[in-house]
Amino acid sequence: MAEERREFPSLQSWTVFGLNGDWGFESTVEETQNHLSHASTHHGIYDLQVREDDDWQMVQKQGNQFVVNDQPFYVNGFNTYWLMVFAADQSTRGKVSELFHQASSAGLTVCRTWAFNDGQWRALQTSPSVYDEEVFKALDFVISEAKKYKIRLILSLTNNWDAYGGKAQYVKWGKAAGLNLTSDDEFFSHTTLKSYYKAHVKTVLNRVNTFTNLTYKNDPTIFAWELMNEPRCTSDPSGDTLQSWIQEMAVYVKSIDAKHLVEIGLEGFYGPSAPDRAKFNPNSYATQVGTDFIRNHQTLGVDFASVHIYADSWISQTISDAHLQFTKSWMEAHIEDAEKYLRMPVLFTEFGVSAKDTGYNTSFRDTLISSVYKTLLNSTKKGGSGAGSLLWQLFPDGTDYMNDGYAIVLSKSPSTSNIISLHSTRIATFNSFCSTKCKWGCKKKNPLEEFLYYDDL
Repeated sequence: MAEERREFPSLQSWTVFGLNGDWGFESTVEETQNHLSHASTHHGIYDLQVREDDDWQMVQKQGNQFVVNDQPFYVNGFNTYWLMVFAADQSTRGKVSELFHQASSAGLTVCRTWAFNDGQWRALQTSPSVYDEEVFKALDFVISEAKKYKIRLILSLTNNWDAYGGKAQYVKWGKAAGLNLTSDDEFFSHTTLKSYYKAHVKTVLNRVNTFTNLTYKNDPTIFAWELMNEPRCTSDPSGDTLQSWIQEMAVYVKSIDAKHLVEIGLEGFYGPSAPDRAKFNPNSYATQVGTDFIRNHQTLGVDFASVHIYADSWISQTISDAHLQFTKSWMEAHIEDAEKYLRMPVLFTEFGVSAKDTGYNTSFRDTLISSVYKTLLNSTKKGGSGAGSLLWQLFPDGTDYMNDGYAIVLSKSPSTSNIISLHSTRIATFNSFCSTKCKWGCKKKNPLEEFLYYDDL
């Protein structure tokens, strides 16, 4: 943070593996429901989707859904951006393992984190194309550790904001090299700065992990590459500058790594190409930041859409029901667009609420998270484009000093942890039972549907 319609099958038409009749299906659902009551927080929910190492395959896109081994892969995940920096210090490296253990126990399967730190404290890239090997080894560790806990990673390659360097640091490097630069937005247009970014992309994607001996571009632990965290180009509200950069960089990433998925990192604001959708933006300023959700995601090389949800930043910092109303309409609009225009999955890659907001309490946070999950499940049951969400953000114990207000410490938040685990169980059940290749159909109401959508959120 800072920032012709195709029809899809309903649940009734999806295959359920390993079951020969309704009795088997219903008993499995019953066992799963019992699991909800007896699941240990130490073991998580992986009994529902045990996968051997041989089946640890790349996540792929099939129509408007993610798939692994030809089974759907709906996502319940989280953000923890600072994992590489913590792993770079032996005194804090254990927090990375602790976090992945806690996340896995809650059934979370995807983590989004930074694969950059440009010119800052504990920088990965100390200057253009110059890297600190110890910090790179720390990123190696994060990836190898994620694999141990069966958590996949979305790796972001730079930042729109100053934190961890980002585009401002690239401009500083350019100025130090004698370039006449007047705006941080020249990151998107200046040939030299673009070459700096491309060099970083090439270095990261071709990195050989010192723990696993796998090249990053061949590692299924990596879910996707993100071009940039929350790109904006306010100097060109038309969106042309950013669109040109996205087109160039998405194709460039694919030229090095055709196996992994690619996403942009956008917040989801509607721009000039879709004036009828501007009504869904949180405010009028959102149309002026140089991004354009539909146009940007129609770019060759972009595999799925990303959207962020921050009603408390965009609407008001005072908690109210308006936050919930906005969140629902914002999500439904983007899911509809992903189905109707983009024909791709949409992942809500950041969402949360800050404890610093006026009127905040954990009950509201739980309500917001439940609302996001319920909207996604309404898409899931129709085979829609709502592919999942990533909380901002998950912290292990003892890292309160890093808290930006949005941190969730599962061990200290039992009600929130239960909501997250329940949603993980539903998603894991669906991912385990269903296949995109239908082998038999169900004429009556699907018991899985009852399990996934009984109204207790």
